[in-house]
Amino acid sequence: MSVKETFGSLVFNAKTMSKYLSSKTYQSLLATMQSGSPLDASIADEVAEGMKNWAIENGATHFTHWFQPLTGVTAEKHDAFYNPDFEGGVVVSFSGKELLQAEPDASSFPSGGLRATFEARGYTAWDPTSPAFIKQTEGGISVLCIPTVFCGYNGQALDKKTPLLRSQTAIVKQLYRVAELFDLPTDKRPYATLGPEQEYFLVDAADFNRRPDLIQTGRTLFGARPARHQQLDDHYFGQIKPRILKFMADVDQELWKLGIPSKTRHNEVAPAQFELAPVFEEQNLAVDHNMLTMDVLQSVASRHGLACLLHEKPFAGVNGSGKHNNWSVTGPDGKNWLSPGKNPQENTKFLFLLTAIIKAIDENARLVRAAVATPGNDHRLGANEAPPAIISIYLGDQLTDVVNQLKFGVAKTSKSESKMGVGVDSLPQIARDATDRNRTSPFAFTGNKFELRAVGSTAGCATANTVLNLIVAAALDDMLTAIDEAVKNGEKKEDAIQKLITKVINEHDRILFDGNGYSEEWVKEAERRGLPNLKNTPEALEAYKDPQFIALFEKYKVLTAEELKSRYEISIENYKTVIQLEAECCVNMAKTMIAPVVIQYAADLVDSADAIQSKAVDRLSKKTNDLVDALLVAIEKLDKAIDSDDSAKKIACMLEVRKNADELERIVPEEQWPLPGYGQMFKM
Repeated sequence: MSVKETFGSLVFNAKTMSKYLSSKTYQSLLATMQSGSPLDASIADEVAEGMKNWAIENGATHFTHWFQPLTGVTAEKHDAFYNPDFEGGVVVSFSGKELLQAEPDASSFPSGGLRATFEARGYTAWDPTSPAFIKQTEGGISVLCIPTVFCGYNGQALDKKTPLLRSQTAIVKQLYRVAELFDLPTDKRPYATLGPEQEYFLVDAADFNRRPDLIQTGRTLFGARPARHQQLDDHYFGQIKPRILKFMADVDQELWKLGIPSKTRHNEVAPAQFELAPVFEEQNLAVDHNMLTMDVLQSVASRHGLACLLHEKPFAGVNGSGKHNNWSVTGPDGKNWLSPGKNPQENTKFLFLLTAIIKAIDENARLVRAAVATPGNDHRLGANEAPPAIISIYLGDQLTDVVNQLKFGVAKTSKSESKMGVGVDSLPQIARDATDRNRTSPFAFTGNKFELRAVGSTAGCATANTVLNLIVAAALDDMLTAIDEAVKNGEKKEDAIQKLITKVINEHDRILFDGNGYSEEWVKEAERRGLPNLKNTPEALEAYKDPQFIALFEKYKVLTAEELKSRYEISIENYKTVIQLEAECCVNMAKTMIAPVVIQYAADLVDSADAIQSKAVDRLSKKTNDLVDALLVAIEKLDKAIDSDDSAKKIACMLEVRKNADELERIVPEEQWPLPGYGQMFKM
């Protein structure tokens, strides 16, 4: 079958719904999916029946409410469509009640103090704006997956989807107000859009299975960088090797069947690193699709004898992986409002929205940083390979020029797009974009969207987009309210808009930076400007405890103070747990795998030195013995640190163990080293 025939074949989308539902029910459900209108509960039984029939025809025997608890991954509990009848047979059933709501045990999911462990009741509720789909696994097993929210007995959000949907409600309300301000139609529902690019590594499954650190922590706790890694820049956009291309083609097929618009695939900067990018979608659906994409990458890798590494920093010394979170909004006129317009009204609307975003990021930089804070991401942010931990905005030459004019009133000119020659007469001129790109910026305008480059590759996109929606909604609310007041006091609307744009830019231009975000000069300049530089997860997460941010979440009904506190508790506990897990894995590997090998090798060198009487062998023997001694001392320090509650101390001790082990790896013959080395794993 062709891609056109198979695309979305495992999704209960509008095309499929029309075949299994009556016209009235179909139109009602479609209205909920497309416009966000309230769900008519009376159609639930018919929708459930149609969904069940479609799923069974596609081989499904079970259904599940698919949700995103605060673990950072998805969760599911399977129930069969089949129930016993009174004659010893079975009946096939799936009711509207089962579709709308389920009750998975919530006691073992993280709640951050929202509920006691013995309080087990939790509820999943159908999210009809994200269509149901069928997940197929090896062995021909198919399960109907119904995207849902997840909440506690008293309605507290225990998942990542609920606050995302709440934040979308907040920004949609303000986008309607923007449309009214600029006399635009409001008959369609505006929405936020998202295009999350996904970076990942691939290694041979046999190598992966010989690395306890990769299996248990997702990253290598040991490993000397080989002579050749990424310094020749030959892997980036290089020819994709046949084995990897077969994997990528298989991934695309699986994603397309799930209706996920996978578009771009290529080699990334580091050896064995790759990227997948989809077409933009409505934000909630894009978040769900990204969670599915990570699942598909790992399951397809297994079929190909590979292991897919989603950790932000699986290998030291080469680039790590991120997730470029491309954020924009579509207005009720159906247009992307972050695309500069072709007439004064459209451009004023664009500049109004742009100004609100500048205000939002400047006032809430610490909150944005907290939204991307994870222990894995601490290895990337500020490490000269990813955006700095200092949040700033890159606008590019054209918009920076416009903004600089707006500081003093009206912008009268703009650097227009131009053509650039390539010095070859037979080739056409290439259209130059209005702005270059800045890969060192954590929040960059890239033509018709803002790219938040600081999201970690393992993380879902829900939290980052919840924060972006919330803070932009709040900034728009402030600005729209100010204009309403000015107009009420007799000022012309156009004048009020112009004055406000100028005022806001002058108040918040410190957040704008188009230079090298990796430079030490920028660190000093950012400090002079008063911009926060939160270098690790514990520092960043403090934002969740700040009264001003708590009030912000509560004002727009995205998270209550109690719910926000729970996110802090869960995130900080996760950080400590990850560091503890890594420390224990590190010390166990060092003791049981590395130390015995290097001690034996050191002993063999002593014997060789006695037999050969060579000064070179003597020097090598002494160096090896010194490193072995240093390794054993470092192991003892880490062993003691494991029992403490000091994560920073554990990290420092792990680095010391690794430093000595990696030096020894460069000395011990490769065939004697107990772990597959980086050179072996970089062969992809």
